[in-house]
Amino acid sequence: MRILAIGPRVYLGDIYLALMREGHAVRVHAEDSPEERAFDGLIETVPDWRQELDWVGRDGIVLFERADRGGIADALRRDGYRVIGGSVFGDRLENDRAFGQAVLQRLGLPVASNRAFDSPAEALAWLAQAPGRQVLKFDDSRLPTFVGEHPAGLDVAFMLRRAGPGRVLLQERLDGVEIGVGAYFDGRQFLRPVCIDFEHKRFFPGEMGEMTGEMGTLASYEGGERLFEATLGRVASLLAEAGHVGYVNLNLMVDERGPLPLEFTCRFGNPGFAVLAAMQRDGWGDLFHRMAQGSFQGFETVPGWSVAVVLTVPPFPAVDHQATPADDVPIFYREPPDSEALGHYHPVDVRRDPEGQLMVRRRSGHAMIVTGTGMTVQDAQAAAQARARNVIAPELRWRTDIGERFLNGEGDRLRALGWIG
Repeated sequence: MRILAIGPRVYLGDIYLALMREGHAVRVHAEDSPEERAFDGLIETVPDWRQELDWVGRDGIVLFERADRGGIADALRRDGYRVIGGSVFGDRLENDRAFGQAVLQRLGLPVASNRAFDSPAEALAWLAQAPGRQVLKFDDSRLPTFVGEHPAGLDVAFMLRRAGPGRVLLQERLDGVEIGVGAYFDGRQFLRPVCIDFEHKRFFPGEMGEMTGEMGTLASYEGGERLFEATLGRVASLLAEAGHVGYVNLNLMVDERGPLPLEFTCRFGNPGFAVLAAMQRDGWGDLFHRMAQGSFQGFETVPGWSVAVVLTVPPFPAVDHQATPADDVPIFYREPPDSEALGHYHPVDVRRDPEGQLMVRRRSGHAMIVTGTGMTVQDAQAAAQARARNVIAPELRWRTDIGERFLNGEGDRLRALGWIG
């Protein structure tokens, strides 16, 4: 199968390497400059993806990495190409926070109290009149969410004063169990099984420190059907009407009132793709074919749980735009993984130097994701942590408690409320 991947950078490079190992032909276009590109020396890129359309053909697959090319994706679909990774509707669900909440309300789902503002200054003025704990979100999904702690919202007010221009959303701060429910959509329906996931976004163990993109995830393809039918499953008809093809996730906060939707993700997440890959029995090529073909009911998965652990070096979670390749640091294995184990090691922002050494880009410090699976959460944790300890890099850091919240009460609470099996 031929796959043409398009993105602002080689964000999903590990998926492309996996597809190549499966025997598929992959060409990648990245919009960033070559000297900043992830997977340099590992993946060759093409300068103009439109010139590759004849190569990929209408029997191959065009993949968009980010949720901001929906108009182009829809146009290619109308022209007969098989496209995974977004639509105008899906992009808006993720990037226009207020729109996503309004869609959920129209479908009859309860949502957290929220207000959208055209600027941080407008949000700041409203917060002064209605003080309270809030979550600050940006329509630009590249900007991190800020979860307020101060009862009068003083910490959120500070973040609003330093925020740049653009639309923002203030959402009621909820106390409950945060859980995501996700599935792959094939243009007509969601493929089964659906997954549930528990993200760990704080930098330090114990949910301390700044918000990051994510430091690790616990996930399973079992036990999420009731939660799915009550929430994300209701969006299926709208996604089908839009011709959306790709992964869709709905993040929720669950308490005694039920599940309250927080936000959509309508793209392959990071480390979300890795934590799921560990449980997808037949690989990415098979899954892409099933999504693009639109005539399958589901796909084969591994039972139990998967844990993903994100490995980083400084300056993560910050970005150092002044860093050069001379600042990059090497990454090694104590025991090089064999072909079977290699699928549990997922490089992120790396390159290979002329001598063949794998290097972590110092600009981000986002080194690698490692995964482990098991019939129990504890088994999956142990497998992931063993692989994390197999990786060596200067100043390497990672969280040792991915999945502990679930074991220490979140899982029991969700089961008592009847939302997971």
